[in-house]
Amino acid sequence: MKRPAILLVNPPIYDFTAYDFWLRPYGMLRVAGRLRHACSITGFDFLVSEPRDAWGRGRYREEIVARPGHFGDIPRRFRRFGRSREEFRHFLKGGRFDAALVQAGMTYWYLGVREVIEDLQELQPDAKTVLGGTYASLCSDHARSLGADLVVDGADLEPLWRMLGVTPADSPPLWDGFVRGAGVVKLTEGCPFRCSYCSVPVLFPHFSVRPTGECLEEARQLAQLGAQHIAFYDDALLFRASEGIVPFLEAVARERLNVSFHTPNALNARFLTPELARQMVGSGVQSFFLGLESSSSEWQAATGGKVRSQEFSDAVTCLKEAGARFITAYLIAGHPDSEAAQVEDSMRFAHELGVRIMLAEFAPIPGTPDGERCREWVDIGEPLSHNKTAFTIRRLGADRVNQLKSLCRELNCSG
Repeated sequence: MKRPAILLVNPPIYDFTAYDFWLRPYGMLRVAGRLRHACSITGFDFLVSEPRDAWGRGRYREEIVARPGHFGDIPRRFRRFGRSREEFRHFLKGGRFDAALVQAGMTYWYLGVREVIEDLQELQPDAKTVLGGTYASLCSDHARSLGADLVVDGADLEPLWRMLGVTPADSPPLWDGFVRGAGVVKLTEGCPFRCSYCSVPVLFPHFSVRPTGECLEEARQLAQLGAQHIAFYDDALLFRASEGIVPFLEAVARERLNVSFHTPNALNARFLTPELARQMVGSGVQSFFLGLESSSSEWQAATGGKVRSQEFSDAVTCLKEAGARFITAYLIAGHPDSEAAQVEDSMRFAHELGVRIMLAEFAPIPGTPDGERCREWVDIGEPLSHNKTAFTIRRLGADRVNQLKSLCRELNCSG
């Protein structure tokens, strides 16, 4: 019996900004890994970044495109990031596929998904198109309007297995062609906290720790494929550390994998102890991104109480004493309850602790308490309204956003 020919597609991005911050289609590659025994699989990744920095990150090819009418009031250039559409269309003409799996990232990146589906329908009309990912789960009705044959809404993959007529197997992600010096891994699923601005509780209602052996096999595979850097994609990497991160790092040490680790998904400072900090630094974790969001105690309590300022300060001390060199604090700008002055205070608080600052512009995510509150300002039913750049400018004004970014650069340069 002929093996189904499956195409994996990581679409281009239409946005004001985009950068390869260890961005990989991990969910799609995990699904593909479970199909490798029964299918012939090929990948096309639009998001190939060059040149890359010392940690495997880099800029995408980009071109300025016309702003959608929805962004007519936003004084920023709109761009398409990734390989050219013509390159993809040429690729599609060179083979035949039975199905195409398309991973959709941010909800407001759907313009790239729509482009891919249009080309698949024109040039691979017999291929079943499957759409999954964050956009497909948070905006499933809108995603269905793009014309895919199947929209995977949430974690239930049974409809996909039935469509393909295969029985999935337990197998590591299919990284072939998607590594390019860096890969990602998740030791846990979900998050025990319920921050009012975060989509994780909507997408992953329950927290669980993955078996250490499975995670180690993924890291081993990435190293064998040439990855020098691995980013943790966990949303609560340090929670129940004795079951997850601690045994994983011990196993990595025994394996002597020649890789460095990074934590772009915001570590919860509350769980960072001196012992854990020493183990992480000693095991090759090079970059530590901590989720502070705001130093306002009132704001912290109102949005879920994930971390307090003193806990954050203590965590920074632990990391510095352990020898960590690259520590960054995430701060939110544009949140409905965070006035610009609070953002400045938070930036100065983090700067006084001797860490770098990264401003994270607020995106109103449907299904979250804070996102639903934003219906009074924007049409949440239109995913372009979730765009973090546009929403923050509309809330604070372009001049104020520029002032905050200028202060951020000034503080980081003076550190």
